[in-house]
Amino acid sequence: MTTDERRDRLRDLVKDRGFAALGELASQLSVSESTIRRDLEMLEEAGLARRTHGGVYWTGDSDTISVFESRNDDFWAAKQSIGRAASELIADHDTILLDGGSTVYELARLIIHRPLQVVTNSLPVAHLLSTSDSIDLVMIGGCVRGRTSVTIGPLADSQLANIHVTTAFLSVAGVSPRGFFNSDMMLVESEKAMLASAERGIVLADHSKFGKTSLSRICELNQIDTVVTDDGLDSDAKAWLESAGVQLRLAQSPLTQSSQAQSPHKTSTPAPAASPSDSSPTHSLDNANLS
Repeated sequence: MTTDERRDRLRDLVKDRGFAALGELASQLSVSESTIRRDLEMLEEAGLARRTHGGVYWTGDSDTISVFESRNDDFWAAKQSIGRAASELIADHDTILLDGGSTVYELARLIIHRPLQVVTNSLPVAHLLSTSDSIDLVMIGGCVRGRTSVTIGPLADSQLANIHVTTAFLSVAGVSPRGFFNSDMMLVESEKAMLASAERGIVLADHSKFGKTSLSRICELNQIDTVVTDDGLDSDAKAWLESAGVQLRLAQSPLTQSSQAQSPHKTSTPAPAASPSDSSPTHSLDNANLS
């Protein structure tokens, strides 16, 4: 068996089982545990697995619920960075709520091994976290939106009215000085119920969402405690959030991280001036329900 064949087989084993022990994988593939660890590093770097003490969890897309397969857009790396930054805002044993956005899904991948109670209306998130022995998972019922695989509607809203969580993590289609927006009116009603159930609300949104509005407003800016976005956010959007009293957490983009790694020392060379398109948000209708 070649190295590539072994790694393909390892990937399939972890994916099929959800969780696998290192010793079990080494025995199955007839290699040492140190070899398995090196192979798992590659899976983890690709965002497909998460190593934990004595084993590994599958965190990649599932075969049965592949709602985000077509969403590997230009901002996917930023969404992964935002997910990492958001995971640092969660303490072990917290009770949290996750909606069905793709950026929130990146957060879910990073907490699969942690001791948490998680409430969600997202079938992909629930399917992913159901493989974890450390997470107490609560699934909100309701009408399932086929395109996004989230539950919404009166049944979902009534269940949300009877729960309490420490933090609700939401994705949005647009952010402007007028607030946070999504284009699905029923979804927005459920997101309002999510915020009402939480002690604090945190929005995860890459910088492309700023300066945009959509059909229905979730809430005003000052009704969200924290926004986690990437370092591509322009100064105008930072000013909106600051004036509204919203805490801002900027995740480093992979490009920024790479630049810092290559140039660890400061230089006297001035940075190039930003072009007008870099500093001015574009106001347009965003038809995506969840991002």
